[in-house]
Amino acid sequence: MAIKQFKTESKRLLDLMANSIYTNKDIFLRELISNASDALDKRHYLSLTNTDIKADDPHIDIEVDRKERLIVIKDNGIGMNKEDLENNLGTIAKSGSLDFKKELDEKSEVDIIGQFGVGFYSAFMVADRIDVISKKIGEDKAYEWISENEEGYEIKSAKKDDYGTIITLHIKPKSKEFDFDQYLSSDNLQILIKKYSDYIRYPIRMDVEITKATSEEGKSETSIENKTINSMIPLWKKNKKEIKEEEYDEFYMQNYYDYNKPLKTLHYSVEGNTSYTALLFIPSKAPYNYYTTDYKLGLKLYSKGVFIKDEANELISDYFKFVRGLIDSDDLNLNISREILQQDYQMNQIKKSLDKRIKNTLEKMLKDEREKYETFFEAFGAQLKYGAYEDYGKNKDVLIDLLMFKSSYEDKYTTLKEYVSRMKEDQKEIFYAVGESVEKIKEMPQIERVLDKGYEVLYFLDNVDEFMASILNNYEDHIFKSINKGDLDLDSKEEKEQNLKENEENKDILDAIKEVLKDDVKEVRLSNRLKSHPVCLVSDDNLSIEMEKVLKDLNQGSNIKANKILEINPDHELFKSLKKVYDNKEAIDDYAKVLYDQALLIAGLEIKDPLNYTKLVTELMIKAMN
Repeated sequence: MAIKQFKTESKRLLDLMANSIYTNKDIFLRELISNASDALDKRHYLSLTNTDIKADDPHIDIEVDRKERLIVIKDNGIGMNKEDLENNLGTIAKSGSLDFKKELDEKSEVDIIGQFGVGFYSAFMVADRIDVISKKIGEDKAYEWISENEEGYEIKSAKKDDYGTIITLHIKPKSKEFDFDQYLSSDNLQILIKKYSDYIRYPIRMDVEITKATSEEGKSETSIENKTINSMIPLWKKNKKEIKEEEYDEFYMQNYYDYNKPLKTLHYSVEGNTSYTALLFIPSKAPYNYYTTDYKLGLKLYSKGVFIKDEANELISDYFKFVRGLIDSDDLNLNISREILQQDYQMNQIKKSLDKRIKNTLEKMLKDEREKYETFFEAFGAQLKYGAYEDYGKNKDVLIDLLMFKSSYEDKYTTLKEYVSRMKEDQKEIFYAVGESVEKIKEMPQIERVLDKGYEVLYFLDNVDEFMASILNNYEDHIFKSINKGDLDLDSKEEKEQNLKENEENKDILDAIKEVLKDDVKEVRLSNRLKSHPVCLVSDDNLSIEMEKVLKDLNQGSNIKANKILEINPDHELFKSLKKVYDNKEAIDDYAKVLYDQALLIAGLEIKDPLNYTKLVTELMIKAMN
């Protein structure tokens, strides 16, 4: 029989279907299995309205012949006659499933997966020839459709006893560019079935090699068994009342390779313009690479139980991407290859719905399960902080009440709302201190007086905290204020007047120190900020010293420096010693340099010349002992 040309205006279209629309060769099996599932759906639907048609034992069989380089996919679905083969396979982008769906009553619950009519041709990515033998239910004759890619096809009579379809793929030879031999491995095919078609509602069966131990010690025997590879019924499609917590935990741990049980599980369905089912998990611990670029974020996406996409980050906002899980929707508008989602109204609706549900869950956890929420925040709090900071605080109102910080109030986590509820009556600002740890913040010279005044201090321990505070600016009209910046305005009127007097009286010595350090500090002043420590560094209300350190660590803005202010404790013995040696110009120079280097070390900054610092300290110690 002469080869017929495909009913398209250009052979190039077929090449486009096989090589451009699909970016992942693995999905050919998903497409053929989905088509087989459609055929079984159609037979089942017809059996409901025609008693002469039976739909017993629906199944899909897959066979591999490694020697002959064949993959065979069999189903006992509705089958195709000559006209169907001509129309559905001979005409590219002609979908029998779509036509069948149009014929169904609008209230029908039958799900037809394939609607574009091009999935079949994805098989040409891995096969250089495809044979299809099919017999349509209710008819006597069987037909065979044969094609070798863009060269066209032929249809001829065939022999087949039962109804359904057999598709035989002649797998391409291995090449330098691609290893097609991988598809002739039963193990690899099982992996693809589990990944893409695990929740097809009909059993997908394969002959599997089973190794069993025998009664003789150290010996085993191997046999071939026909096994169902797919799970068929997704966990998320089951009635929630029938699912045990252990089942959720096991599903999460197996599918997301986590040794720890999830902290929280969300399983629910939404009905509306865009209906979907969600099975979501909040992990109890962050993966080791979570805050790196290597970590893959996003949810798994299914449509009618068929795997569509991994890491679908379009479905969830960045600040909630610690959530693992999946979405299954029958309503999504997929593109022609089912690989890439069209960015449309439906997607945005799902995203908004998911974000709202996750936020409500976290709020409830914070309110009712405080210990569990703190465990969550230890793992993923930085993610929420970055979310509040990014895009110039675009999402800060969504996240601000979910944020927590350790604080001087019982050294426990606190929310901003809780902090404000404990503020002193005359307090206008939210005080915070930045440091590497709670212990180091407690040792900071600047914090003593703030705590003595009865003010609570938030501990900013993450690099993003201070940047985030600058974006948030305030909470309930209370401005964020660093204890390391500017004037804290904590003193009484009398204390302020006394401090001003002391600075005026010691202006000459302060100016002398400033002259020595003129390239390093903006100002030198006596300060009531200090209690037991002799000296500290603070910055003005622009870039902070901590921000300077973070930018340096990130190799960004290495030339950007905070405007540093050296503050000296006028009540400390060291300042009294300074006044004694004021007339000695050389001594003032040395003291000024040592004081500044000490302040740098206290602030966690590098000193310019460690050798000179140790030399000066040694010389001053010798002079003090003589």
